[in-house]
Amino acid sequence: MIEIIQADITTLDVDAIVNAANNSLLGGGGVDGAIHQAAGPELLEACRAIGGCPTGEARITPGFRLAARYVIHTVGPIWSGGRNREAELLTSCYKNSFRLGLEYKLRSIAFPSISTGVYGFPKDAAAALALKVMDEYEASFNRVIACCYSQADAGRYIALRSQGD
Repeated sequence: MIEIIQADITTLDVDAIVNAANNSLLGGGGVDGAIHQAAGPELLEACRAIGGCPTGEARITPGFRLAARYVIHTVGPIWSGGRNREAELLTSCYKNSFRLGLEYKLRSIAFPSISTGVYGFPKDAAAALALKVMDEYEASFNRVIACCYSQADAGRYIALRSQGD
């Protein structure tokens, strides 16, 4: 079962949290900045060593000072009206994050709402896409969490989930 919660993703005690990163992986605003701040400077050094990440792909680092053992960094698409394969790229973010989780034999993974902040992906469409991919992979994990920063975002996921039942 997919858990939908409203929480600060940096506080979750799970195998991995997913970071909605930028291509450089060197930190930024929103969830990316919060994760880098909570994990400490070691995360920045680990990300520097990786050398970036293309949109739609994912990379993994230790969680350092986080409760989570790992951080899976994925780069979502910047919304441009749906004309540049944004839905396909966002789907790849979730799938590639899950694939890394499987590769590292992780049992619990928490996702923020990727690309819906400054990248502007429409929140309803992003949540629907996220839940669809989570449904595909949830049987391979003990816990799959949609971690929403706001109660409104959590409500959006809950409403979409109840429409699917």
